[in-house]
Amino acid sequence: MSTDSGSGAADTLVLYADYVCPFCYLGTRTLEQYRETRSNPLEIDWRPFDLRRGKRNPDGSIDHDADDGKDDEYFDQARENVRRLQERYDVEMAQELAIEVDSLPAQQASWYVSQEYPEQWAAFDEAIYSALWQDCRDIGETDVLTNLAADGGLPVEEIRSALDDTSLRSELEELFQTAQQRRITGVPTFVVDGTAARGAVAPTQLAQLVESGNDAEKL
Repeated sequence: MSTDSGSGAADTLVLYADYVCPFCYLGTRTLEQYRETRSNPLEIDWRPFDLRRGKRNPDGSIDHDADDGKDDEYFDQARENVRRLQERYDVEMAQELAIEVDSLPAQQASWYVSQEYPEQWAAFDEAIYSALWQDCRDIGETDVLTNLAADGGLPVEEIRSALDDTSLRSELEELFQTAQQRRITGVPTFVVDGTAARGAVAPTQLAQLVESGNDAEKL
């Protein structure tokens, strides 16, 4: 049964997300479940968010000694929450956390595709999530990303060049800063017309956000 209200329903949802966030992956699953109930298309305006900021070494490895307030107890609770939501939303995942993976290269490649090949971006975005959460592949590796690009019919050498493009990296940094300025403090965050829902919320909550803005917060 369709749940959207025809011309009165929003056509675009802004999604702040980071590929290494398991709740973002779960959120994309519930978002897809909601989109399947709609008779009208819902466009996704993806905005990258950097969860590894402050923990990234120059070589891209993760500095676990950096104090970000996340200890073993935090990660144990996060794993439990992921398992609970997997069961609730009927989502299969090969791992619950990916604390050793840096998603910045994946976000840079994805941003390039979103700008240069927008019609192919959704499939590439899906492929990145699946590579990490279904196949346990390191999406911080150039070869993984170029293989995903090749599988999706994207120009491999362009993606390889995009990963080394410092101006593209600067664009990402500006996007990360803009997200902070807009009070995006965690992901996933779904935004429609200035109203936000945070976390891997249920399809019914996404319907409320998109169609009426109920039970959500103003940014």
